[in-house]
Amino acid sequence: MSIRRLPEHLVNRIAAGEVVERPGSALKELVENAIDAGATRIAVKLAGGGIELIEVIDDGCGMTPAEMALALERHATSKLPTDDIEHVATLGFRGEALPSIASVALLTLESRVRGAEGWSLTVDNGVRAAEGPAALPPGTRVRVEALFGRVPARRKFLRSTRAEYAACLDGMKRLAMARPDIAFSVEHDGRRVLSVQGGESRPARVAALTDRALQENSVAIDFEREGLVLGGVASIPTFNRGVADHQYLFVNGRPVKDRLLVGAVRGAYAEMLARDRHPVVALFLDVPPEVVDVNVHPAKTEVRFRDPALARGLIVSGLRRALDAAGHRSVQRPSEAALGLWQPGGGGASLSPSSLEEGVGWRDSRPFVGLGETQPHPNPSPEGEGLRSYSGAVRDSGTFFAPPPLARAEPARHEAPLATDFPLGVARGQVAKTYIVAEAQDGLVLVDQHAAHERLVLERMRRAMAGGTVPSQALLLAEVVELDEPGCDRLEARIEELRAFGLELERFGPRAMLVRAVPAALGTGDVHGLVTDLADELASFDEALSLKERLDHVAATMACHGSVRAGRILSVAEMNALLREMEVTPHSGQCNHGRPTWVKLAHGDIEKLFGRK
Repeated sequence: MSIRRLPEHLVNRIAAGEVVERPGSALKELVENAIDAGATRIAVKLAGGGIELIEVIDDGCGMTPAEMALALERHATSKLPTDDIEHVATLGFRGEALPSIASVALLTLESRVRGAEGWSLTVDNGVRAAEGPAALPPGTRVRVEALFGRVPARRKFLRSTRAEYAACLDGMKRLAMARPDIAFSVEHDGRRVLSVQGGESRPARVAALTDRALQENSVAIDFEREGLVLGGVASIPTFNRGVADHQYLFVNGRPVKDRLLVGAVRGAYAEMLARDRHPVVALFLDVPPEVVDVNVHPAKTEVRFRDPALARGLIVSGLRRALDAAGHRSVQRPSEAALGLWQPGGGGASLSPSSLEEGVGWRDSRPFVGLGETQPHPNPSPEGEGLRSYSGAVRDSGTFFAPPPLARAEPARHEAPLATDFPLGVARGQVAKTYIVAEAQDGLVLVDQHAAHERLVLERMRRAMAGGTVPSQALLLAEVVELDEPGCDRLEARIEELRAFGLELERFGPRAMLVRAVPAALGTGDVHGLVTDLADELASFDEALSLKERLDHVAATMACHGSVRAGRILSVAEMNALLREMEVTPHSGQCNHGRPTWVKLAHGDIEKLFGRK
């Protein structure tokens, strides 16, 4: 087979395939050109998901007619003034975007520099069609119509209009997030779908493009290591999503998609989120140009770090430090849906005598139990006779309102602390043997005792690990736990790591493990369940996880088994001790699975429930 030189039109289409995969990639190239031109306002118009029309208007520096003609030639660019490609500071630099797009669409390029006349060039699928003067303000306007209109083999592989529009909008959000100093607007089929003003702060711009509630439920990141600087915002663990689509990484202002981000974020949020939940993060990494290669992908959507471990460690450490500073924060108010579940009383329903006898009311002549003492009711009545109400009135046994069921009470040994002294307030009671009710200065706090104590136990174990090893408690009789052989193999391979946590295991035949000691903080509870769960956790570990991440998984599983269970009655002193430890423990706003450990019903919310506001 002989070698031949490809014709120009085929070369252009091959080049277009590298850069222009779909409308979203063409839009990205055009908007990046506008940003590099120094624009302060960029307006985008789309039709048919970008397949029928893409129009980008900016107020940048503009181009002269000669520069416009040169820009439509391959490998012509103003973004590499020297041959030093390692130190490129612009978003685009290959010089292929405009000629590649023009080879597969009808492209109209209009531009004007300040102090000169505007000019227009039209290229129809690689063939120059027209040129002449144009009336427009300083800047550039690029109009792309009928993308892949004459390349049916490419057009039939495009997705639906809705899917292509979603890809265009996602790309625009990433570019707008990277440059909060620039105003962006996007219209699709005549409808405004995105509009942000220039000069915003980075957290405000990220929240505007993701979720307005993010500002109240996020932490700021500011971390530096070995010349690498990490900034941005990250949601607290209880503010999460079901998919990882709200995670953004920017390297030197360039939006990139990198597996490094996914792994680093997973490591930073280890044991603070359920496996199927994902945080909202926008990370801005500024690094010296020589430590990152931006020329590894035609569309410049990927980068390669000279030291990937350093970049990953920077992201994990920066996120961890910011989350540690968040303390006991969580999403502090219940959702509107949760508030809607409260049922107001008095909605026309009344308590009839029959309903009282059937269980809505309560007839009893047992002694009245006061705070800390038991004494006869001041007005006892025999069974079948009227009972005196709390106001002193005697009612007939058929129509009375009986005393309500009496809750558990404790003697007041000391004066109750003031609710204003503590962020999470002071304990006032326990509901369903599971939830602690506390009164704070600004509302009512509900705490899930199991979830909260689970987090506290995990943080204690982490502190113990940082100081050496976790104290262990030997079992009086070693316990045999039967597992399948792969599970035993996984535990045997991690015996030394588990011993650092105070769990001492030995292999006991092919399908069993012998437990000799457990972490002292856990006690001697469900040893069988603990070892079984650890075997399951080890099966799901990614071998690429670092040792610290694997240990975090182990610690979280142990903490779950050593925490106060739902259904246990706590004393007031125990409840207050739990609240005080939560206030000083990092990440205590969420359990090891990412669920909130406490919520606050503000005074305003309570007033709304009773129609006072």
